[in-house]
Amino acid sequence: MTDIFNNFYKGKKVLVTGHTGFKGSWLCIWLHELGAEVVGIGLAPYSERDNFVLSGIGKKMKADIRADIRDGEKMKAIFAQYQPEIVFHLAAQPLVRLSYECPVETYETNVMGTIHVMEAIRATDSVRVGVMITTDKCYDNKEQLRGYKEDDPFGGYDPYSSSKGACEVAIQSWRRSFFNPDDYGKKHHVSLASVRAGNVIGGGDWAKDRIIPDCIRALEAGKPIDIRSPKAVRPWEHVLEPLSGYMLLAQKMWEQPTGYCEGWNFGPEPDAVSTVWEVATKLVQSFGHGELKDVSDPNALHEANLLMLDINKAKSRLGWKPRLNAMQTIDLVADWYKKYRTEDVYQLCVNQIQQFLCP
Repeated sequence: MTDIFNNFYKGKKVLVTGHTGFKGSWLCIWLHELGAEVVGIGLAPYSERDNFVLSGIGKKMKADIRADIRDGEKMKAIFAQYQPEIVFHLAAQPLVRLSYECPVETYETNVMGTIHVMEAIRATDSVRVGVMITTDKCYDNKEQLRGYKEDDPFGGYDPYSSSKGACEVAIQSWRRSFFNPDDYGKKHHVSLASVRAGNVIGGGDWAKDRIIPDCIRALEAGKPIDIRSPKAVRPWEHVLEPLSGYMLLAQKMWEQPTGYCEGWNFGPEPDAVSTVWEVATKLVQSFGHGELKDVSDPNALHEANLLMLDINKAKSRLGWKPRLNAMQTIDLVADWYKKYRTEDVYQLCVNQIQQFLCP
């Protein structure tokens, strides 16, 4: 496989929280292919069709651990046992609509879980880099026409978005209090950053209330695709786009620990920002069949209609930029769902990573 990180991950001890999830499974496959020793901490997969299950990545990792990030002592014990050097923290309750049903659990997982992971990092001398994954929804969204920059205020209307805003405040506080760049090499040896991605899509996601899984379920059942928020505008990107950014950032943090420990946006180019209806239409075109049905409800729970990210900082300072346009993104997503029943899913993912690197 093409290695854009120049052998950086070969032999590195990398711990991924949320490795059984959609993004986490793709990250673990990529890291494994690059020769990293990967340890995963996560809950049971959402379904038997998840990318984590079908790819079998759990069997290829150094350790595949079922644990809840809300258990702080367990986190410290796992970190102490495996002595990771780099930590990618992805574990979360990631759904807006579910956060209305379980707001307390959402906060316990997203805010306290993140704090427990940072405390485990603090207690483990081997850790050099911590990349904490939050979301584009951490910003105080005023549905403005310009993309949010890394120094815009945090906030959130719904419990999920506000929990992620609170995560960012906590990460900022731990960085200032315990991982201050001014004290690097004297009081600690940790570089800590937070990263925010857009609406991430890709193969192997079956979560509820997400546009691509909803589309695929409808297409496989031969039913019309119900579209709840047809006009909502989102920064759509293939899962490999932000992952490439997280991994590049971790490498830069390792090499220059005090130069990159801050917040970073990884989103698509402005021309890839489109409505839910447009994304579903492109997916149907890529599949060659299917129909859309507008089921929008004026009394539905609040979800933002407009959200965009400014990615100029990652472009200028990291040299990162999106590799796929909107149609390439949808085609890659559709390709996975067309093939997952008949092909080796691990190899399918590896092939897609290679395709992403050399489009």
